[in-house]
Formats: sequence, C-alpha cells, structure tokens
Amino acid sequence: MDLSQELAEWTDWDGAAFVVGRSLGIFAENETFTQVKGVFWTNNPLGNALHEVLLQLAAAGVLEHREEPDDIQFRWLGR
Repeated sequence: MDLSQELAEWTDWDGAAFVVGRSLGIFAENETFTQVKGVFWTNNPLGNALHEVLLQLAAAGVLEHREEPDDIQFRWLGR
C-alpha cells in the first residue's frame, strides 16, 4: 500500500489511521474499515498509537493536517 496514493485527498483521521495500519501490516488487505472501526472509535493503545503516528508524520512535514471543515483530517504532503 502506498500512503502517498491512499492519502492523496483529505481523509478523516480514522480512515487515515486505518490506511497507516494497513501499510504496516496491522490490518489484513481483506479487512475493511467497518470490521475494525472499534480500534479507532474507542480509547485503546493501538488506536491511540495510530493516531499519534499521523500527528508525528504531520509534525515531520510528511502529512498535512487540518481540523476543519468537519473533522480532523490528513493528506499526503511528501517531502
């Protein structure tokens, strides 16, 4: 999975975290977001860690981050 392609457009944080999880092999290619959404919608170590990865990639200038218009979103910025 290529993050630059999967996150080319603004993506809500939970969907972006799912993409990161799939790219790391945490979620299988045949798993859908709806099958694992509880990881992102509850307070747990894995979901929290994946959200933190997104924030750190944004801090490093790899992802762009915004909190509007509807939710926290990320997209690929590259370096």
